[in-house]
Amino acid sequence: MYSLTFFFANFGPNATTFVVPAEIFPARLRSTCHGISAASGKLGAMVGAFGFLYLAQSQDKTKTDAGYPAGIGVKNSLLVLGGINFLGILFTFLVPESKGKSLEEMSRENEDENGEGPGLEQTSSFNNRTVPAY
Repeated sequence: MYSLTFFFANFGPNATTFVVPAEIFPARLRSTCHGISAASGKLGAMVGAFGFLYLAQSQDKTKTDAGYPAGIGVKNSLLVLGGINFLGILFTFLVPESKGKSLEEMSRENEDENGEGPGLEQTSSFNNRTVPAY
């Protein structure tokens, strides 16, 4: 039971945390965006863990743990958690599929303003000479 729980807990969330960001960010920004994505995931996990602790407290102030304010109860906290998880599923389906294309092709970063790729000649940074592009 533990193995199945561990597998399915890591099957979806780890794919969206580590694999998808490595595929969808442009190559020149990949490391920065991947770091921001990973940090956002860690921050969300921290907010969820501590938020659930406070929200799961009883609505009756006399039944809450010492030092905690009244919450919305365990049942309502789980309903909120389920709603947030469902939103996460919806947002995951909005991520573009690469379909075998390179990141540059997907982001169209190699195209000029006319929607065309680089021409047959490019200007070299050495002495501003025009050289054939390979």
